Amino acid sequence: MATNITQPTIPTSLVVPTIGIPPLESGDVLSRDEFERRYEAMPNVKAELIEGVVYVSSPVNFSRHGRPESDLGTWLGYYRWKTPGVLSGHNSTILLDEESEPQPDLLLCIDPECGGQVRLNDGTLEGAPELVSEIAVSRVSIDLNAKFRNYRQNSVQEYLVWRVNDGAIDWFHLEGDQYVPLAPDSNGIVRSIVFPGLWLDAPAMIRGDMTAVEDCLRAGLADPSHQAFVAELTAKRNKR
Repeated sequence: MATNITQPTIPTSLVVPTIGIPPLESGDVLSRDEFERRYEAMPNVKAELIEGVVYVSSPVNFSRHGRPESDLGTWLGYYRWKTPGVLSGHNSTILLDEESEPQPDLLLCIDPECGGQVRLNDGTLEGAPELVSEIAVSRVSIDLNAKFRNYRQNSVQEYLVWRVNDGAIDWFHLEGDQYVPLAPDSNGIVRSIVFPGLWLDAPAMIRGDMTAVEDCLRAGLADPSHQAFVAELTAKRNKR
């Protein structure tokens, strides 16, 4: 009489496919073409290529990443809404250079039709946005090391990093080939150089007081420098 033998169950994590596309792993050193090939086969993960090295993101914590990103995105989105000729994006892949394909949390750029330094190729950004923003856990994160260096080398004009655990927001402006911190005024207000009228009440943003953040931004949008910026962008679009 035949005996039924139950085969042991092999955990999914131990199954190694013999045929197919290898998964992305943090620390992999890949060309951009190979990174894209593997990334397209993994639609449910967020991964980035920075200077030829792969970084796969961990699950996102709401308090340390989700809410801060939402608040910062609301601020940038409001500015974009009031500034024709400016584009904003969330978690958008950027073809930055031959060894780098980051996917920053947030970005703000001037429309290519208005003289911006990015290009849109079938909906994908190529080149350096004028402003990139990342939500970081602390100063030792990739955002203030490999990404900091990569964005600087590729001429991202302004780089804003919110260090959530440290309770700090760092905003840098590119001067020559170096990032220089934008200094807040006595009230903690930081003003963009590239985007006139983009004013941030950093202490209010950190404590989650979005009413104060909005009031500060509204003041920036009412400043004559913002009105002149919008007129400049409109004139460049009309010349095309």
